[in-house]
Amino acid sequence: MPAFLMLGKYTSHATQGISKARTKQIDSLIRECGGEMKDIYGLLGAFDLAIISDFPDNGSAIRTSLSLTKMTGITFSTLPAVRIDEFENLVCDI
Repeated sequence: MPAFLMLGKYTSHATQGISKARTKQIDSLIRECGGEMKDIYGLLGAFDLAIISDFPDNGSAIRTSLSLTKMTGITFSTLPAVRIDEFENLVCDI
């Protein structure tokens, strides 16, 4: 399945819901949308959260991103990701 990097930014409202239970809800929602959460990180800087997930297609990733925002109040920038070996195979002959 294709990989996606989901970068989250907390709103003031979203910070009030930070909990282990919400992290489990996020994982459940990703699975309900056909994805698999590989890992999740808290960040410092422009973004507060990074979720690395696999989804069957772009549509599943978009649906999940918007559903997570609706559920948590966290805004997400969701980006397709390609493993570096595949990336190099795609671009090295250019």
